[in-house]
Amino acid sequence: MTLRVDIWSDIACPWCFIGKRRFEAALAGFAHRDDVRVTWRSYQLDPSLPERYEGSEQEYLASVKGMSSEQVGQMLGTVSEQARTVGLEYDWDRLVPANSLRAHLLLHLAAGTGGVDVGAVKDDLLSAHFLRGEAISDPEVLVAVGGRHGLSEEAVRTAMEDDRLHAEVLGDFNTARSIGVTGVPFFVLEDKYAISGAQPTELFAQALQKVWEEAHPAPRNFITLDSDGDAPACGPEGCD
Repeated sequence: MTLRVDIWSDIACPWCFIGKRRFEAALAGFAHRDDVRVTWRSYQLDPSLPERYEGSEQEYLASVKGMSSEQVGQMLGTVSEQARTVGLEYDWDRLVPANSLRAHLLLHLAAGTGGVDVGAVKDDLLSAHFLRGEAISDPEVLVAVGGRHGLSEEAVRTAMEDDRLHAEVLGDFNTARSIGVTGVPFFVLEDKYAISGAQPTELFAQALQKVWEEAHPAPRNFITLDSDGDAPACGPEGCD
């Protein structure tokens, strides 16, 4: 029996990258990790964001959150500190604010293509956005990412206009709304337990163990108490 984990996240979400690293660290130390099936679900923090915002990440955040430049700088500083704890060095100056819809289409293409590690594609997209300063809405960037994971240029370009993949992405958005997701990352284990946010690795590890034990209860081990010699008893062939 597998343990199902659905993860809603956005490529344009710094905490989603941190949460991914923390969850994967917990999974790496989980005894039954080979029996865990992870499904990456799509979510957009800002569907109205243009394909490419004409300005910096700091300017974008200040405009949408109504914060001062100083407040945005403090917020990004806090995020950067947490990112470093999982080996990530965010480059806010190079980051290109861009709509993430096409990146989600690439992820759904990867999920429907046999032999492709969707988690690795997700990692590559997050790295493109937060570490390499690439526009995740740019088809050329997506073709390059897809190519590194065995997806052809034709398949990636076709995916950008694929109605079926669009429907799948929108389906993830709608499911998120229906279960009350208001922020990401958001983890759902076995459709029963939810974990919101980039929680510590230890919490993810505890959740995996708890859900596994509930699904696979340990057999009862009785200690037999008996006097010297066999006591009278009944069995399939009769009674003593």
